[in-house]
Amino acid sequence: LSGSSIGEHTRHIVEMFQCLVRNYDSGIVNYDKRDRNKLIETNTDFAIQMILDSKNSISKENKNLELQQIIDGNAVHIQSNYYRELLYNLEHCIHHQALIKVAILKCENIAVDDNFGVARSTIEYRKQCVQ
Repeated sequence: LSGSSIGEHTRHIVEMFQCLVRNYDSGIVNYDKRDRNKLIETNTDFAIQMILDSKNSISKENKNLELQQIIDGNAVHIQSNYYRELLYNLEHCIHHQALIKVAILKCENIAVDDNFGVARSTIEYRKQCVQ
């Protein structure tokens, strides 16, 4: 897990969605300005509540957004939209779930769905190969 815990990966996933939703109204999203709330990575009940809150708040109309980031001291501004960023966050989430799955599979007596941490396109491809 590159020195990160399951909790840290979970926090990262949750905070990416929170950042997108929190900045929806302003239309300016900068994923580098996440809260980095340690409680999400250390308190399971709190993390579950934050996941549920995110799940319940992402259903929004599509609209134009501006992504902002500082790269090597240079301000970068990219035009995007809510649906595109939501899709980005979902794909990014799967990447972190794959890392979480690596850690979970080392634990005994914990079952993980085969599709956890697997991209949707890969799941569809595997279905086609079986036929």
